[in-house]
Amino acid sequence: MAVNERKIIDLEQGWEFMQKGIVKLKNILEGLPETQFSSEDYMMLYITIYNMCTQKPPHDYSQQLYDKYRESLEEYITSTVLPSLREKHDEFMLRELVKRWGNHKVMVRWLSRFFHYLDRYFIARRSLPPLKEVGLTCFHKLVYQELKVKVSDAVISLIDKEREGEQIDRALLKNILDIFVEIGMGQRDYYENDFEAALLKDSAAYYSRKASGWISEEDSSPNYMLKAEECLKQEKHRISYYLHSSSEPKLLEKVQHELWFVYASQLLEKEHSGYHALLADHEVENLSRMVRVFSKVLIFLDPLANIFKQRVTDEGTALVKQAEDAADGQKADEKEVDLQQQVFVGKLIELHDKYVAYVNERFQNHNLFQKALEEAFEALCNKGVGGSSIAELLATFCDNILRKGSSERLSDEAIEVMLEKVVKLLTYISDKDLFAEFYRKKLARRLLFDKSANDDHERSMLTKLKQQCGGQFTSKMEGMVTDLTLAKENQTSFEEYLSNNPNANPGIDLTVLVLTTGFWPSYKSFNLNLPAEMVKGVEVFRDFYQTKTKHRNLKWIYSLGTCNIIGNFEPRSMELIVTTYQASALLLFNSSDRLSYSEIKTQLNLTDDDVVRLLHSLSCAKYKILKKEPNTKSIAPTDQFEFNSWFTDKMRRIKIPLPPMDEKKKVIEDVDKDRRYAIDASIVRIMKSRQVLDHQQLVMECVKQLDPMFKPNHKAIKKRIEALIARDYLERGKDNPNLLRYLA
Repeated sequence: MAVNERKIIDLEQGWEFMQKGIVKLKNILEGLPETQFSSEDYMMLYITIYNMCTQKPPHDYSQQLYDKYRESLEEYITSTVLPSLREKHDEFMLRELVKRWGNHKVMVRWLSRFFHYLDRYFIARRSLPPLKEVGLTCFHKLVYQELKVKVSDAVISLIDKEREGEQIDRALLKNILDIFVEIGMGQRDYYENDFEAALLKDSAAYYSRKASGWISEEDSSPNYMLKAEECLKQEKHRISYYLHSSSEPKLLEKVQHELWFVYASQLLEKEHSGYHALLADHEVENLSRMVRVFSKVLIFLDPLANIFKQRVTDEGTALVKQAEDAADGQKADEKEVDLQQQVFVGKLIELHDKYVAYVNERFQNHNLFQKALEEAFEALCNKGVGGSSIAELLATFCDNILRKGSSERLSDEAIEVMLEKVVKLLTYISDKDLFAEFYRKKLARRLLFDKSANDDHERSMLTKLKQQCGGQFTSKMEGMVTDLTLAKENQTSFEEYLSNNPNANPGIDLTVLVLTTGFWPSYKSFNLNLPAEMVKGVEVFRDFYQTKTKHRNLKWIYSLGTCNIIGNFEPRSMELIVTTYQASALLLFNSSDRLSYSEIKTQLNLTDDDVVRLLHSLSCAKYKILKKEPNTKSIAPTDQFEFNSWFTDKMRRIKIPLPPMDEKKKVIEDVDKDRRYAIDASIVRIMKSRQVLDHQQLVMECVKQLDPMFKPNHKAIKKRIEALIARDYLERGKDNPNLLRYLA
């Protein structure tokens, strides 16, 4: 026998030694008088297990020790833990359970150290459950399975007491519910099946009773909701203090269902305190609460948003009707109609401000309410008002703000704010290109006739439009502003040219604005036969311009010109501010005392429409510079005209307006023409990239591409497709006529 051969430890002897250690551990856990484990005690127990597991067969007792580990835990639970739990009830049972679960975890931890060699080698080789798992399984099988229903009921009873306002030990509940989670070893199955399901059922019943009582007691929706919202807040606190976070959506859904869903219709429709009533009475806090509360109940979000949308629509429609009624009552007075339309735009802006504030402040900027507001205003802003589109009215509204001498002068800051609000309304308008054309026409008049109150505001508005609608939207308008600056520089050069060339004398004070055709709206251009007094000026300017460039042709737009001429009347001379057409007509009377309608028309080379307009302004309007025979209020081709030499007025300087032409029709025609080009370009772009495409798909893609500027109707697109087929840009498929092919 070798000297170093280890003595065999048999099972009974070894386990008897281990039992002493286990008893000592139990005594410590039970609080009995016992010395703590020293490192020597621990090492002796560990080495005993090690030796018993590393002896050669048949003395390797690994399996037996593994079984005895489980048996010792089961024996302790059966003899000590269960009796102590069975004799206690309710909260006392819960406290005992927390203590026993804590002791059990300590016991498993210490025993796992003593039996550690089993975990490292024996269990790993045999693929058996680890010692810690065996410890949990013992507690689950013997304690948890027996007490889970009692524990769950006791916890829920405490939660209900807390709901009624009693103070409870939240830390105790947290520790108990942690047991449900820990016993599942990382899974929430036991927590969900053995506790959470019962909690949800109890919560639904509890809040069903509460809601039933409140709804019959309370006269007003806000009072009911105040209570209900407080309950919801308390449930959230409960979750944060002791329930598992995974319970939050399920518990809140149960509470919301009983408090909101079941009684939502009654709350919404209460006569004096429902949603409609709160909206009408502008009860901010109660309205916010109602939206906040119901925003949690998904099925009621849509009805709430629809009620809100209908409210906005009704108020907006009332504004439109009010404006149309005012326009009908003022048919004869165009100025009054314009004023009423501008008042309408102001009220529309106020309405938008009001309900944007509702959405932001009272509805927590919820996207459903944003969408409801957008849809209501899109429908509203794409209606006609008294024969005018809101796109046109917005352009006119801006013109009134930006023009010199507008009736109500706003501060610079107020103007900026108002322009910002107009641009926000513009986002709802489908026909943004129509607004752009009206705005461009009015901007052109402000720039050309020096009617713009402030250049900074003009540029600021263009910047706002550019940010909202893109660079293409404002490119022509920006070109106009730049063009005018260059035109003024050009005029300065012309004046220098005249001072340096004494022979180049136009004979009159002449100011010419040279503009780029592409930027500005199109204007009628006639070969007006200018009076001799003006012809020289035109020739001198043409000679000057040719010194600057020989590659550009000047096209004179006399319809935009103004002249200051002296009228030598018998009472006294007066300065007349007139258009170029009016001046040309008046200057004919320097060489003739009397002229017929046809003579004036022939000498000026104008159309009947233009001759009628200018002769009416000079002989039938406020200032009768010409006398007409017969003396009627309308112009006829048989009329005769004379210079009214005895005309007089208290002013020494008068402006004789020419009746404005109806530009609306021309703007709409121009926009329609531009749309045809835009649709053609879009179709060609799409087909060039796709080569072959289904007819319906092409229409849909075209609508999508053009939508930011205007909403083309399908009929217009189909018409342009036919036109492009006729011009050999596209062809239909031979086998399938709905298939279109691009022809390069």
